[in-house]
Amino acid sequence: MSDTISETKACDLLARIFRSRGYAIARNVTFREYGVDFHADGWDAKARVGFEFLSSEDDDHDDLTLAEYQTLMAAAQRGELALFVIDEVEPVSTSELVEAAEEFLDEVEAARAAGRLPRAGRSKAAGKRKPAHKAAGIKTAKKKTAKKVTKKAAKKPGKKSPAKPAAKARPKRRGR
Repeated sequence: MSDTISETKACDLLARIFRSRGYAIARNVTFREYGVDFHADGWDAKARVGFEFLSSEDDDHDDLTLAEYQTLMAAAQRGELALFVIDEVEPVSTSELVEAAEEFLDEVEAARAAGRLPRAGRSKAAGKRKPAHKAAGIKTAKKKTAKKVTKKAAKKPGKKSPAKPAAKARPKRRGR
């Protein structure tokens, strides 16, 4: 007898694991973002964390194409969501699934703590996400500084800033 787990049992187990970590997992949710449209097996819309078990049992391989998968993983790399995807191509046991899910959730929490993912529980209005560079924790130059530089340059077009006097122009004091 094999220890391989079915999709239904795997999704039930994953939902329990994610919920035990504080995620409000909704089951069989239609996910429509980034031009991707598929039914996620589990999704917490506020925390933007979920899971998908790809199997022939549910024809998921047709539901989530390789291109769509790559789009979602790119969003995950930018820190906009975290999606745990399991593919039945290689059979998975219950213990392997639990271990992989726990490791995934540990990585999600580490990314949140490091500021690479938004904090769980904070909802964002549609279309008002942080730019990718902020979600990924990349600092950029402040716009205010750039505006000051532009204003200074605009005040005196064509004039160069006065050069500092050369060292020769200042008389040196000799010791007293």
